[in-house]
Amino acid sequence: MRIAAWSGPRNLSTAMMYSFGNRPDCTVMDEPFYAAFLARSGLPHPMREAILAAQPTDPAEVAAACARPGTPHVYQKHMTHHMEGMPLDWAEGAVHVHLIRHPARVIASYGQKHDGLDEQAIGFATQAALYDRLGGIVVDTSELRRNPRAMLQKLCAEIGLPWSDAMLSWPAGGHSADGVWAAHWYDAVHRSTGFAGPEGPLPETDRPDLLRGALPFYEAMRARALTP
Repeated sequence: MRIAAWSGPRNLSTAMMYSFGNRPDCTVMDEPFYAAFLARSGLPHPMREAILAAQPTDPAEVAAACARPGTPHVYQKHMTHHMEGMPLDWAEGAVHVHLIRHPARVIASYGQKHDGLDEQAIGFATQAALYDRLGGIVVDTSELRRNPRAMLQKLCAEIGLPWSDAMLSWPAGGHSADGVWAAHWYDAVHRSTGFAGPEGPLPETDRPDLLRGALPFYEAMRARALTP
């Protein structure tokens, strides 16, 4: 089974990759289109040159790798904002999972790590377009943090994957499949050994324009999300 997991940044996407990566029957891919996106966009992301050196920059080469079957399963972590202008034919036949998080939390978390904060960077509109094209299962990560076992069991049942208790924890220190950018982005999840507990109140934001633009896309996706 090929599982293509879609989210914007700061959506517990790395924790989910670690959860699936701790299964004995599942390999993982960490943002395979990142270098191709940077090469095409020219954006000055943190660790840009290291990322360009570490991954293929040809979208066709990346797509071919994403089309290969799992052994027996592969979980592919994809950032929605990496996909504008990228091929999607490889995604046919994959199982699609969409991770969502309230945009106020995404804006607050992303802004602590990177200055390039705009609608394209947080990826809500692009994710909605990908959902319209590919379909799939929607998981609100607030529910995942509230009850990881129930939500993961529900997700596995929906996609036809046998349940494994291994998904509830992982070793601290990262995963061998981590992208080179982990040194900048993954410090908190590297200290973790499982999903954090429920989130607190929504943070205040100094970007109400971004929040207003993203909320309709988030709310539409949330209406389709799994319930525990």
